[in-house]
Amino acid sequence: MELLERLKDAQKTAMKQKDKARLGTLRLVMAAIKQQEVDTRQSLSDEAILAVLTKNVKQRRDSVAQYQAAGRDDLAETELAEIAVIEEFLPQPLSDDEVDALVKAAVEKAGASSMQDMGKVMGVLKPQVQGCADMGKVSQRVKAHLG
Repeated sequence: MELLERLKDAQKTAMKQKDKARLGTLRLVMAAIKQQEVDTRQSLSDEAILAVLTKNVKQRRDSVAQYQAAGRDDLAETELAEIAVIEEFLPQPLSDDEVDALVKAAVEKAGASSMQDMGKVMGVLKPQVQGCADMGKVSQRVKAHLG
């Protein structure tokens, strides 16, 4: 619940500083967290909140790509600013070497030997890298390691 408190404190600070862009982003994130709590009918742990934040960042990155393809750089800039605000609450991203080490350890832990075992490896890896690495890139590294 520490992450939720940090988000609430940041929201209060943004209100006091009259930072409308930051406040709007934080309100959207808090609404997404609240919606998840309502859907699951339980309070979210820090890991679940990280999943919500990661999902929000991914959605905004997809939007940036679409806006840039459509030539709407003004909207893309807004989305990039929102990504920057959300990323303040995510853990530091893992380096490529750290991801490779985690993949290797997960393959050994799962006893994986072929591509059919990829689901097992990803199951071991996901809690370790959630919010710290792009799951698409992690998946590619697992495929390369198993392939």
